[in-house]
Amino acid sequence: MSDIKRILVPTDFSATADAALVYAIDLAAKLGASVSLVHVFDDPFVVGGVFSGEYVPMPQEMREEILQDLRRRLADTVAKHGHSELSPQVLIGPTARTIMESAQAANADLIVMGTHGRGGISHVLLGSVAERVVRTAACPVLTVRRGLP
Repeated sequence: MSDIKRILVPTDFSATADAALVYAIDLAAKLGASVSLVHVFDDPFVVGGVFSGEYVPMPQEMREEILQDLRRRLADTVAKHGHSELSPQVLIGPTARTIMESAQAANADLIVMGTHGRGGISHVLLGSVAERVVRTAACPVLTVRRGLP
């Protein structure tokens, strides 16, 4: 097994993502690794994910307010866990692809992320960001389900 020195933790601010962050922080402490915390803002008007040719673009002021709120939420998450070295970042793009690109850019040795464990028709219709990352990431991915200490 190779050395794990850089861990990337994507968050959607859910309890499951918090459980993954706690797990990653504990693991990083044992391994002497760093942890990067990211949230991906999937802006359909920037990445071309709009389903129709007719849409009203998000006003720039609204977009900036959303990004500012996301940065604040990341800072709150860092403060909540008491680890100022987490290096939080808000990224923009399609969620799964942006997580993988971020991991590659950061030379992450491991991605630790929460999974909501959807099943049935919900999984078929919504899919899973964690599943897409697991299938296509260049580094190992550890998924954490809610309910872990």
